[in-house]
Amino acid sequence: MKRVMVLTGGGDCPGLNAVIRAIVKRAAQEKDWEVIGCIESFNGVLREPTEIVVLDEKTVAGIHVQGGTIIGTVNKGGPFAWPVKDNDGNWTTVDRSDEMIRKLGYLGIDAVINIGGDGSQRISQKLFQKGLNIIGVPKTIDNDLSATDFTFGFQTAVQIATEAVDKLVTTAASHNRVFILEVMGRDAGWIASHAAIAGGADVCLIPEIPYDIEKVVEKVNSRYHKGRGFCNIVVAEGAAPKGGHTTGEDMHEIGNEHIRLGGIGEKLKIDLVKAGVEADVRVTVLGHLQRGGIPMAYDRVLATEFGVKAFEMVLDGQFGHMVAYRHPKIIAVPFEEAITHPKLVKPKGDIVRTAKGIGIEFGD
Repeated sequence: MKRVMVLTGGGDCPGLNAVIRAIVKRAAQEKDWEVIGCIESFNGVLREPTEIVVLDEKTVAGIHVQGGTIIGTVNKGGPFAWPVKDNDGNWTTVDRSDEMIRKLGYLGIDAVINIGGDGSQRISQKLFQKGLNIIGVPKTIDNDLSATDFTFGFQTAVQIATEAVDKLVTTAASHNRVFILEVMGRDAGWIASHAAIAGGADVCLIPEIPYDIEKVVEKVNSRYHKGRGFCNIVVAEGAAPKGGHTTGEDMHEIGNEHIRLGGIGEKLKIDLVKAGVEADVRVTVLGHLQRGGIPMAYDRVLATEFGVKAFEMVLDGQFGHMVAYRHPKIIAVPFEEAITHPKLVKPKGDIVRTAKGIGIEFGD
């Protein structure tokens, strides 16, 4: 019996369970393959005792409609930066990748499918270079992996953000208020720009276009007449003013290199008031609501396509590659291509041109 190990890394994302289910159901058709789930990314193999589970068709029945991941996920630590405490009580990290690869051999693992975003696929590439038979599946609500047209989870996140804009429009109009909706996306403005267009926002601020607060104030004021009116602003968590910087905080966690972005909504509110906006300004931070809940049909289908393709890549020995969607095909691309550079919103691209064409202000 051959064994393929499946794991999910990074932030949770609608559609993860659909990928897992697809891998298991496709593997079941081969009769001589067993699927093993590794708990919380690679941590399940690195821990003692080992935390792994057998995944069969009974285990994954119906999970495609569930948010999150049944095998857990984590966005810190990992085989190349495992947190350890030294004799002085200080925390540091060690490289346990060689040890982990040997352990996978002891466990009889013939291949690994790593479902994750940019950071996870960088780990995949380094492990492949060390000789591990590994395949990647792109996962991020941010939609910022350049090798694929879309990542699963993105459309669900956009739908949730759009519904939030829809709801804020009515309360903003009722109270003559300015509402700022802060959404996720890290360094990419895909969620913000799509939600702003779909929800009919007046202003959209994204990381790729540093904004001029005066331009934003001008747009806000144009929405009012004799004190009446309303304005809805969608701002990506990684947005920043011209000459300024992103808003966030250092995590101060061993094995976690990320800065926790957040707070741009409140900063923007303060800046608008200082710049002379007289209307009542309120802030809503959508946060992790964008990550949770039932994946929409599009993401279930795309995730299932990715899962089936990933296992078929295992059968074909296409290791060192990541699954990707290039309309209309599901293909395999080398890790190098997948992680070379992020896919960001182009300031002069179609999505920004479309938004500006209906009067959305980007502050540039």
